[in-house]
Amino acid sequence: MVPTYNERANIGHLIKSIRQSVPRAGVLIVDDSSPDGTFEEVKRLKKKNGNLHLLLRDRLVKGRGWAGRDGLAKALAMGADAVVEMDGDLSHQPKFIPALVAPLFSGEADVVIGSRYIPGGKDMDRPFHRQLTSNLAKGYLKFILGLKVKDPTSGFRAFSKSALKKIKVKTLKARDPFTVSEILYRCSRAGLKIKEIPIEFVDRTQGTSKLGLSTLLKYLGKALLLRLDLHFE
Repeated sequence: MVPTYNERANIGHLIKSIRQSVPRAGVLIVDDSSPDGTFEEVKRLKKKNGNLHLLLRDRLVKGRGWAGRDGLAKALAMGADAVVEMDGDLSHQPKFIPALVAPLFSGEADVVIGSRYIPGGKDMDRPFHRQLTSNLAKGYLKFILGLKVKDPTSGFRAFSKSALKKIKVKTLKARDPFTVSEILYRCSRAGLKIKEIPIEFVDRTQGTSKLGLSTLLKYLGKALLLRLDLHFE
């Protein structure tokens, strides 16, 4: 399940790479009516890929969080036994998908996180200031939300069907990238088994990052609201 917004330059290569790594997997693209026509490219590719699906959302209600929420719910409705969530900018490499889902099917974990910060993991190509910001954010989130994982901001995760049902994905609130931490917090509070596996994170080469300073500051503020069980969106 891949939420997208203005990823036309990347989406074809990503879908091809997913096919190479997990040929039998269904691929669900959740697009917020991207102005660059990402959804049109997906529609074109659907003609050649029988197991490629598109959930096209209204641009007026766009948002990374709500797209992820709707995508996870749609995957469950389609009968998925496990769902991998990943970004559409090629920073999450499909070659790691088999390692992400293996602990789910072995019963070792309910949720698996692709981690940059455990032995074997790497945070590649990103400038120093972005790595520093990421490190500060993860420390804050672990402290405020009581999360035990090394990489609480990773958006490359795999969930079992039972895990997604237990956290009631349709009720997720975060509209923006804070959804990553909201979901992890719910998983932790629900007592789900969470495992991390090492990945190599590669900074995007096409397009621009959606995560600016103002978004990050709002993200950190919402963590406190979530911990205090106060309203946020």
